This record gives sequence, C-alpha cells and structure tokens, in this order.
Amino acid sequence: MLRRLDLRPDARNGAPLPRPAALRALMPRAELNVDAAVGAVRPLIDDVRERGATAALEATERFDRIRPETVRVPAAAIAAAVAGLDPDVRAALELSIERARAVHLDQRRADVVTQVVPGGTVTERFVPVRRVGLYAPGGLAVYPSSVIMNVVPAQAAGVGSLVVASPPQAEFGGLPHPTILAAAALLGVDEVWAVGGAQCVALLAYGGTDTDGAELEPVDMVTGPGNVYVTAAKRTLRGTVGIDAEAGTTEIAILADDTADAGHVAADLISQAEHDPNAASVLVTASEELAGAVEAELAGRVGATRHSERVRTALTGPQSGVILVSTIDDGIAVVDAYAAEHLEIQTADAAAVAARVRNAGAIFVGAYAPVSLGDYCAGSNHVLPTGGCARHSGGLSTATFLRGVHVIDYTEQALRAAAGAVVALAEAEDLPAHGEAVTARFEEVRP
Repeated sequence: MLRRLDLRPDARNGAPLPRPAALRALMPRAELNVDAAVGAVRPLIDDVRERGATAALEATERFDRIRPETVRVPAAAIAAAVAGLDPDVRAALELSIERARAVHLDQRRADVVTQVVPGGTVTERFVPVRRVGLYAPGGLAVYPSSVIMNVVPAQAAGVGSLVVASPPQAEFGGLPHPTILAAAALLGVDEVWAVGGAQCVALLAYGGTDTDGAELEPVDMVTGPGNVYVTAAKRTLRGTVGIDAEAGTTEIAILADDTADAGHVAADLISQAEHDPNAASVLVTASEELAGAVEAELAGRVGATRHSERVRTALTGPQSGVILVSTIDDGIAVVDAYAAEHLEIQTADAAAVAARVRNAGAIFVGAYAPVSLGDYCAGSNHVLPTGGCARHSGGLSTATFLRGVHVIDYTEQALRAAAGAVVALAEAEDLPAHGEAVTARFEEVRP
C-alpha cells in the first residue's frame, strides 16, 4: 500500500545519504498550490473589503449552500449548544481545556529589564495582541479541539477580545456545528461568527456591519488552520492583519526500529490519513521486517476504519510512504530534513533519540504518546507547522499572541557617554543627521 523509498547505500550504488536539501527533494510531500488559490480568492477579498458582511454572506451561500440570518451567532444558540452537549464530550473538552491551560499558562513571559550602562536600560515588555480572530474549520470534519488550541494560548497571553469563526452548517440551520459553539462557551468566548473560508478571513480583517446593524469589529490577528483557500486569504491579507502561519495538509512521520509494535505504527499512520485524502503518513525505519509488518497491518486495518476510502487515498498518494535507511542515525537525518508536523519516535531508548531531533512541529516519545493524544488532551498545542516549515517555525503557543516591545530609557549622562559611538556609526553609514540628533542635545561630540 505504501510506496517505498530506499535510501540505504546498497540501493544507491554505495552512495552515502544525501545532504538535507537533496533529501527533502526526494521525500514524499503533499503539494499545496497556494499561489493558484491566491488568484481565486483575491476578487472575493476585495468584495468583502468593499461590501463587508453582505459580500461574505453571499459567498457563504454560494460555497456552503446556506445563508445565516446574521454573521454573529445569537447568545441563545451558544447556550443551547452547551445545554445539549453529550456529557462524555463535555467532560473530554473540559479535560482538554484544563491540560492546555496548564501548559500555556507556563509559557507566559515576564518583562526583562537589562541595565546596559549606569543610567541606561532596555526593557523588553510583552504586550498581548488586542483583538484576535480564531478560525475553526468545518469541512470533512468538525474540530472543537481547534477552538481549544487557539483560544487557550490567546487567553493565557492576555488577549482581551476574542472572536471564534466557523463555517455555518446547513444541517444546523446556518449555525456552526453545535460542538464548536459549546467549546467556545466552555472557554468563556461569547462572540462567534457563522462564516468560513476566504470570506471569513477577509471579514475578520476588514470588519463590517452585520445584517441586524451590529458592528463586526475587525481583528488585529487571525489564527487557526483551514483549507488552501483559507491559507491563500491569510497570505493575501498578511500585513492588514497578523497571521500565525500558512497551514498545509496534516502530516505524520514515524521513526521506528524493530522494537516498535507494527500495529501501533499502522494505527498511527491511519489516524492522520483520515484527516484528508492529501494527508501525509511517512514511516522511516532501518528495519525492513518492521516495514513489511506495518504494511500487513495496514492491509487489514484500512478496510475496517470508518473513513477507509479517504485513508486509502492518503496512504497510496505520493505524499505518503516508507523510507528505508541503514541506521537510526540516518533515520534522524531523514526526519530532520523532512521536518514533520508530527513526529513519533518508536525506537529503543526513544527519549534519547527524540533529544537528538532538531526539526519537528511536535515530537511524541515512545509507544504511549501517539499523535492522537496531542491532538486532544496531552496539553500540547496541535496547531503546528506543516510542509517542512518546522525547520524554521514553531507551533501555536502563548508567545504567538505576545509582542515584545523594547522600552529604551537613558539618562543625559548615559546618552553623553554613547554619543561618540553614535556619531561615528552615523558618519560610517552616511547618515549624519542621526549623529546630529544626539549632538544637538550637548555641545558637539566627535568620535
């Protein structure tokens, strides 16, 4: 079922493992043509900028085949969603919230004051973003967990104004899925918009007037995963609003050796494949025996899972596969080059192997830390970099919603002591007025 890529020397005429850039070119990876989608969403974004909620609702009717009465979800609908929530689901959401809060509150930053010289300090003050729009997708699946993963770090950072946005569902009378509404309520968020897609990102960025005359206040930042059109809208509007990242299709890589349980590995590959037909599931191993055992497990499990057609499409696509290596060291080099959104380590001494990995959105250590745990209630955040972006970016966290502002406070004497250096550097850069802005405060200072 899974394609194989053999990177062992015997399969490469004795050639060593390629360097990281060459490795990345060889590896399976989902294609995400955001550039093409940008062209498709730009007219829609322009329309929402000009006509606000009316344009967004027209687009919603066109794409989602439902038109809500208002963009903002009535408070009574949110209360009804909580009241009607399955008790087991409520308990699970509350556990997820509790654990995520514990982790994200510990990520808060204290202001840092550095005395550079006597009379001269630089303080880094951490200030939360004022207002944030948090997107919860509603396509092939419904993600109340994404509401938690976006809201909790924003609240931990001290963001004062939050709006959750999620596509309206025809099945629920033009409201977002009730579990999305209930999750928002359990988090204390009372502003929810029934709008999705690129039109949602545009409405969050520009704001407008709702059909009942109420103001839809624009936000300063938009976070949360979505499809390629949501991603294209975030790219287009970056600068008008801040964004977290350009999320691509989900992916899992598993680095495993012959101590791994083939059934566990197969189940975990399937768990990510059920997200999307383009989801990537990659096994990296030095054990050909394990690879064969995993493929046998997949053959038996895929047909039995609920979304078997979606899973089979993902596992047999060019974005998924088995990568055979000679050693665990080579396996670490491969997963570092791949920089997976989710990386599982199922090897002997898994913690030591995990400690050697540099590039991953999140690392799951050992047989009892599957990605599914992180998706829901490990306490970690599941909004993570995809498409190899874990080489340079991290996942959503409390820090995402904080801005470091430098506050510079110098006395006259401290400035006087630095004046010569300022003038010298200003002259070196042919920006003499920079130096004059200092010397104007004193008698002329020369380097």
